[in-house]
Amino acid sequence: MTLTFPSSGFDEAVAAVCHGTASDGQLEGLHRLLRDDPAARDGYIFQVELHSRLASEPDLFPSAHREIPPPPGSWIRGDLSPRSRPAPTVGARRSWRRRRNQLLAMAACLALLLAGGGWLRYFHEDRRGATSLAVAMLGLEVNARWNSEDPVPRLGAPLEPRRLRLESGLAQVVFYSGARVVIEGPTELRIVSSTEAVCAGGKLTAEVPPQARGFRVVSPRFDVTDLGTSFGLDMADGRDELHVFEGEVEFRTDGSSTNQSLLKGRGAVAERGRAPRLVVADPTGFASLFELQTRSVAADALRHDHWRAASRKLRRDPSLWVYLDFEHGAPSDWRLPNLGARSAGVPDAAIVGCQWQEGRWTAKAALEFSGVSDRVRLNVPGTCGSVTLAAWVRVQGLDRQINSLFMSDGFDAGTIHWVIRADGVPGLTVIGADGGHQILAGPPVLTMDQFGVWTHLAVVLNGPAKEAVHFVNGQPVSRHTVRIGPPYRVGSAELGNWNAVGFPGNDPFLIRNFSGVMDEFCLFGRALGDAEIRALYNDGKPQAETMAKAARN
Repeated sequence: MTLTFPSSGFDEAVAAVCHGTASDGQLEGLHRLLRDDPAARDGYIFQVELHSRLASEPDLFPSAHREIPPPPGSWIRGDLSPRSRPAPTVGARRSWRRRRNQLLAMAACLALLLAGGGWLRYFHEDRRGATSLAVAMLGLEVNARWNSEDPVPRLGAPLEPRRLRLESGLAQVVFYSGARVVIEGPTELRIVSSTEAVCAGGKLTAEVPPQARGFRVVSPRFDVTDLGTSFGLDMADGRDELHVFEGEVEFRTDGSSTNQSLLKGRGAVAERGRAPRLVVADPTGFASLFELQTRSVAADALRHDHWRAASRKLRRDPSLWVYLDFEHGAPSDWRLPNLGARSAGVPDAAIVGCQWQEGRWTAKAALEFSGVSDRVRLNVPGTCGSVTLAAWVRVQGLDRQINSLFMSDGFDAGTIHWVIRADGVPGLTVIGADGGHQILAGPPVLTMDQFGVWTHLAVVLNGPAKEAVHFVNGQPVSRHTVRIGPPYRVGSAELGNWNAVGFPGNDPFLIRNFSGVMDEFCLFGRALGDAEIRALYNDGKPQAETMAKAARN
């Protein structure tokens, strides 16, 4: 049997599975469809979940083994004797067999689906637990420009063993052992493990606390093992200089197996074809690296000012229905001003729960969503032919199977639900006029290694073009054909949570609260182009490197 989604045949097949009457043809058709169609998989999960929860209601599905109240006079010494307990009726036995068959059929179908594909892996417990290959993270940056041939590291992002080529500026790499290495471009640093790095050339300083004792840095002519201290390496023109600023290091030169010791205030110089010679440590040559923190604060303020200028320009866009910059709300105020150009028709947002936190920059405010009560309430009247949603978020975890970014209340026709699934998939659900819906899900782009990192998310719903596009950090990650056309609307809605009005029952499965921080949100009543989404990302990106890169483009 061939099935399509959505269709009455699909609904009948899922119902047959849940009622234990599915034929082999229906099971085979479902298997092929669910294996190849992500939207059908979402629809199947939704319907099976609804059936299973309705089946769990004791009043709807009484157990055949539940005791039937005994007739008067059957109580003996306060207990119901086995002889006086009535036997289940024929109807009850048939009902139990029917329900048992239903459960077996559902289990068989799920087993078939699980055997045929890996998309339902989240039904199984991962006995190994979550894993990561990361051994360090990118701590701070000042005017960093990275080699364009390599993936650009992001502030706060975990780093797996890899090569970093910094062409100019400063960057700090924090190793999971606790060691901190600051490099100045041009420098090439290869991260080997949480306790080892190789520097092919350039300049660096390393600060190694007692917990990271034994941290190792290999240069072309030195192999340095730190014994709990801070030191610098300067490598250029066939000459390596090692300077110890605090504590003690051990080193050996290229080709030597003998370790030598250097204490605070001492240094060594190794040149091509010559034995190393001892010198007095010179911290002045590393002054710029010591100034990383101060220069980082200045660069942070510059980026914040750059974003403010872009924000003022953005507010003049007549299609901007809602703009929340999280800059103008007082910590004691529950109101969040709407600064969009059409704000006269859209009232300010209302904060429920949530706590104010530091945003993308030190002086930038943001709202943290952590509990099931945390949300920001909005009411956006009117309809439109296209919608664009964009937000800067720092995901702390995907605690729910569906995590809300921005969701209209309930399931009214034309409304939208913008979410992140537990597997890191961004999704947009569009509700149709006939009570149907379409789920537009992208690839899994938010992995555990990206938690705690500022990320720009956007989705464009283009009604006339019948297209929806998901964006992550300014780049399109998936495009979808939209079957449910305009008009679209928002109405009453929530950031970071959902009011499930209109859904049968107050089901715990429907908790959608977001776990993370948000410090900018835009809702446009039109479809933004790829270049416009990329500009939103570049204008708001925390890293100073963005401006130089944008200028080159």
